[in-house]
Amino acid sequence: MMGPALKLDDVRFRWPGRASFGLSVPTFRMGQGESVLLIGDSGSGKSTLLSLVCGIVTADTGRVVVAGTDLSTLRAGARDRFRAEQIGVIFQQFNLLPYASVSDNILLPLRFAPKRRKRAAVDEATALCSALGLPEGTTRTTAGRLSVGQQQRVAVARALIGQPPLIVADEPTSALDATTQDAFLGLLFNQIAASGSSLLMVSHDERLGDRFDRVVPLSEIARAERQAA
Repeated sequence: MMGPALKLDDVRFRWPGRASFGLSVPTFRMGQGESVLLIGDSGSGKSTLLSLVCGIVTADTGRVVVAGTDLSTLRAGARDRFRAEQIGVIFQQFNLLPYASVSDNILLPLRFAPKRRKRAAVDEATALCSALGLPEGTTRTTAGRLSVGQQQRVAVARALIGQPPLIVADEPTSALDATTQDAFLGLLFNQIAASGSSLLMVSHDERLGDRFDRVVPLSEIARAERQAA
């Protein structure tokens, strides 16, 4: 029987500094192939939680386990390699290389993830672009020449390339109107279903929840801790 895609147990973390922000997560689970929308206002700790899940920072106490691996057991370099292999990230600002081709942007994670790399990776990138509604030939275009909506789809393709078990999305629809949000989520969920990946998305917008298996208010699983200067 497969274990959860993600679990946090007794996690506590505090950013360094006199007036620092901390987060406490007693327990949280995500199943294999599950989609979860994590809802929280600005400053509630959503980005801190994603940093813990992705291994960008490590918990002061407790365990963050992704695809069966406890991130606290890995050194910094090993966590970076693990993140490249096991987690696809969709950033709020996309973080594309504007002067690189769309193909190079999509394939970039595979440079750091040999287990995720495939011989047919270029064909997979082209197929993802087509499935996400990008025009034929887009892979040869430099990313900086694309519209915002097209760049967003390239960012999704980059996260999905090589079918990592966990996709993490940081408010990818925050700049979109309702109609465009719905179209984007439709494309994203079609590809998530095809890859079998789990999806953890954070947002402040509860209206997105209909497509997800679960909608979880961050306040139900975590406690923000602010320390006065």
